[in-house]
Amino acid sequence: MRAVVVREFGGPEGMEVVDLATPSPAKGQVLVEVEATGVGGVDVVIRRGDLAAYGFREGHVLGSEVAGTVTAVGDGVDTSWVGRRVWAHTGLGGGYVEHAVAAAEEVVALPADLSAADAVALGSAGLVAHFGLAHARFAPGESVLVRGASGSLGIMTVQLAAQGGAGAVAVTASSAERGDRLRALGATHVLDRSGAGHDSPAAYDVIIDVVAGGDLPSFFDRLEPNGRMVVVGAVGGQPPDDFGTRIVAMFQKSLSFATFSANTVSESDKRAVTAAQFAAVTRGELSAVVHERLPLEKAALAHRKMDAGEVFGRIVLLP
Repeated sequence: MRAVVVREFGGPEGMEVVDLATPSPAKGQVLVEVEATGVGGVDVVIRRGDLAAYGFREGHVLGSEVAGTVTAVGDGVDTSWVGRRVWAHTGLGGGYVEHAVAAAEEVVALPADLSAADAVALGSAGLVAHFGLAHARFAPGESVLVRGASGSLGIMTVQLAAQGGAGAVAVTASSAERGDRLRALGATHVLDRSGAGHDSPAAYDVIIDVVAGGDLPSFFDRLEPNGRMVVVGAVGGQPPDDFGTRIVAMFQKSLSFATFSANTVSESDKRAVTAAQFAAVTRGELSAVVHERLPLEKAALAHRKMDAGEVFGRIVLLP
């Protein structure tokens, strides 16, 4: 089968399409014939080599979520999964392939009228957005700033905050055109990347940050007293080593800073939220935004577009 591996960490030119043996599902796993693979921010961070210290090596197969049809199951898995269309989380790799394996507990059945492309545009992004807002203790009436709102995770956070009764939903965006698209999804204020904007709230109860990077500490200034910032992504790289000193310097505002990973949520809770969000898309209550569909062999092009900041929503690879 064809697969995309990281031959050399760094730029997209270090990615390569190779032939690998089709895997067999181990105990507790399913094998999925892939219809669509989502290109996520974590894929970019891994490809750049920013997570090399966590054991990633050359030859790593990128991709964390796929949608397709189960063709085989391993020992201990209900055989009724065979032939069903599913969304599957493959972990931190293994998704840029024609046939993917995933743990059965990380598989969610797709509604009949939900496309594979929409499933991977929504899947992990909707999950992290939901639990990221919960981690921030977001409550109706509070103001929310989504930093880095043009990707699939930011887009889902905007929609869920708006539907959750936020008093204001501000977004950082790189262009007026993107700002208009985010307004259509629930944003009330559009800011530039620095967080400045005309007639925008001076401060926010909650900041959900998809970017991190060197400018992260400056956004502490935009938190209300008792405000909470939760970092759910790091597409802009790591924050400065001393970023915590900014929060300590604002001690009397009782600010909170946290990170969030879906790894801390039970599999049953994740499946329940994902299934509910898939159903919401079919009812027209949520929008899954697909930026572009590209063939698997164009994965490097997808990453170039990600690096250039051209993507609104999610690029989907089609094997």
